[in-house]
Amino acid sequence: MPLRLIFMGTPDFAVPTLLELVAHGHEIAAVYTRAPKPAGRGMKMQVTPVEQEARRLNIPVLTPKTLKTPEAEAEFRAHNADAAVVVAYGLILPQNILEAVPLGCFNLHASLLPRWRGAAPLNRAIMAGDVESGVMVMKMDVGLDTGDVAMAERIPVTDIMTAHDLHDALAPLGADQMVRAIGALERGKLQLTRQCEQGVTYAAKIDKAEARIDWAKPARDVLRHIHGLSPFPGAWCEVPIEGEQVRVKILRCELAKGAGVPGELLGDDLIIACGEGAIRVLELQRAGKQPMKAPDFLRGTPLKPPARVG
Repeated sequence: MPLRLIFMGTPDFAVPTLLELVAHGHEIAAVYTRAPKPAGRGMKMQVTPVEQEARRLNIPVLTPKTLKTPEAEAEFRAHNADAAVVVAYGLILPQNILEAVPLGCFNLHASLLPRWRGAAPLNRAIMAGDVESGVMVMKMDVGLDTGDVAMAERIPVTDIMTAHDLHDALAPLGADQMVRAIGALERGKLQLTRQCEQGVTYAAKIDKAEARIDWAKPARDVLRHIHGLSPFPGAWCEVPIEGEQVRVKILRCELAKGAGVPGELLGDDLIIACGEGAIRVLELQRAGKQPMKAPDFLRGTPLKPPARVG
């Protein structure tokens, strides 16, 4: 028999899992997501991607500010669900919520636990130079991503991958993982393994103060920093344009040959010197403008040596 589930998620990353659970016949009693926020130039209230899909599927949506009140617990229990599925929800689930469904709460996490527990595993994996990442399904406990693991899948991380690329690779992979885990749970066949105590790292939430590019670092470190923050919040530097220092986000780059003073332009095609080696900018974005490829940017903004970015 398909299970009756509560689904808890917020961003685009969670949507494929919701859709796969529905496609495999599970009954979604309710969707929990974050409340709408003002966004865009008009600051209109914008619902989350998960809420958009839930409303399209005619699934009831709840947006509590906290799950720590007796009222929130009573409402959660009233759904009479067998289990809960959590994907990048954004609120902490207290012990009484974790225990409110008989089969437990299962989280899809975008890292190879115990590495990169916490808020920004995709970004941190790329920024740290990891050669692989993946998704894991775990049964939740009150710790931060400390629960026993049910399933895992690995993929390689290359220097050309941005956080957006890794997100798009892991989202469908994670959806498949969760559907298989819930299927095994339904059959009473789900096996859980304790997380290793060695190799624990924490993926702290990205602080915008981290986004400025440090050209004194080696080229590969600069590349991974840029790709780990692309497209949001976007690694940035100041570029001399028409006598002014203009903030520009670099969204994609590659390693290049060359050496010079950190931040120095080494050619006409946006090769920039780092502390060791150099990178070639492939895609960038001026404030208030759309992202553009480097050749398009250079047609409107000629930059030549000995200009320097900072």
